[in-house]
Amino acid sequence: MDNRVLLDVRGVRRSFPRPGGDELLVLDGVNLTLRQGEIVGLLGRSGSGKSTLLRLIAGLARPQGGQLTYLGNPTDGPAAGIAMVFQGFALFPWLTVLENVQLGLEALRLPDKEIRSRALEAIDLIGLDGYESAYPRELSGGMRQRVGFARALVVHPNVLLMDEPFSALDVLTAENLRTDLIELWAQQKLPIQSILLVTHNIEEAVQMCDRALIFSSNPGRVTTEIVIDLPHPRDRADPRFGDFVDRIYVEMTARRFERVRGHQPVELLPEAPIARVSTSALIGLVETIAAPPYDGKADLPDIAGDLQLEVDDLFPMAEALQMLKLGEVEGGDIKLTPIGRLFAESDTQVRKEIFQRALVAGIPFAAHIRKVLDERSSHTAPRRRFIDELEDKFTDDAADMTLRAITSWGRYAELFSYDAESGTFSLENPT
Repeated sequence: MDNRVLLDVRGVRRSFPRPGGDELLVLDGVNLTLRQGEIVGLLGRSGSGKSTLLRLIAGLARPQGGQLTYLGNPTDGPAAGIAMVFQGFALFPWLTVLENVQLGLEALRLPDKEIRSRALEAIDLIGLDGYESAYPRELSGGMRQRVGFARALVVHPNVLLMDEPFSALDVLTAENLRTDLIELWAQQKLPIQSILLVTHNIEEAVQMCDRALIFSSNPGRVTTEIVIDLPHPRDRADPRFGDFVDRIYVEMTARRFERVRGHQPVELLPEAPIARVSTSALIGLVETIAAPPYDGKADLPDIAGDLQLEVDDLFPMAEALQMLKLGEVEGGDIKLTPIGRLFAESDTQVRKEIFQRALVAGIPFAAHIRKVLDERSSHTAPRRRFIDELEDKFTDDAADMTLRAITSWGRYAELFSYDAESGTFSLENPT
């Protein structure tokens, strides 16, 4: 492989203003290098800034610190030779497949004949020959995303940026498109030199990538690099494939769950935003881990495969179990605690009592809501009373997500009630 550096990211920083006047630091000290002939994957929890980094590299936004260098030159805005495929299809519905693909070339002011021939070549390459005159509404999701790929490839970029390009597709369609893309890459039929891929699918990263870069959160930065030295095409049944999947799970959980494990909840506000996970999902996960063949302890990749969950679904669930002391995550495994086992074995009412004690002990803000309600003569309080406190620490979206999670869990535990129509907490039904 040619080791020529196409893209170099050094110390990149990016923040966004918050309503109170301060800033939310999304990326800080980000370093990575993309070389010719490789596919590099970016993995990390939602909100870690991976998509923001792609937008900076594409020139759709500018960093506030550090430097982005493309082919040895600092970039300032969109760079010729870098193209991007988005999660959404981003097609113009009033244009045909051919017209959508030609758009990128028209901006290059090429002759009409060359624009048409290159667009037809890209459409044929990506497997849509015969659909040139079709409109997006006539195409399936997988076909529409193929148009997105063709539109990016038609400009013959050196670097192709892909932001979760398969996540909006069903499992079979995504696998088919992913396999076709890797086959074209391995046969050197794609007019590109390197790919930088954002994904939440660990198996996808192992299937496609030469290196996996794992992002931390708050702020986002690269913490771990894993070289995946398997030849293409890669066989999921190969033990080495499974070893790489396990290793990435371990690396992604090591820092994330160590923080939760070591944190003793002494502060009122949560240390980090809490993802909204339904109690039915938590109960289902506990019951699955408690039952054979796991019998209380499961390998995260195995449980993800059995439940058809991606890391962005599984990790918040596992993190919630750990916050509530119902489960423990370590070394890529999730294990039920004695309280978690008791929860799995109990009837509905006892489960609610266990969950209530776990919620009060593990998430002080839930206990705070109950205390405020207990102390007021009306035993009611508006939602704004609590969202204001959370917004002092988190962004509006993160505060809203956190309060929604705590509200859902508190209602299940019968710690308090909530009327969504009036936005009011009360003690109408709790025990």
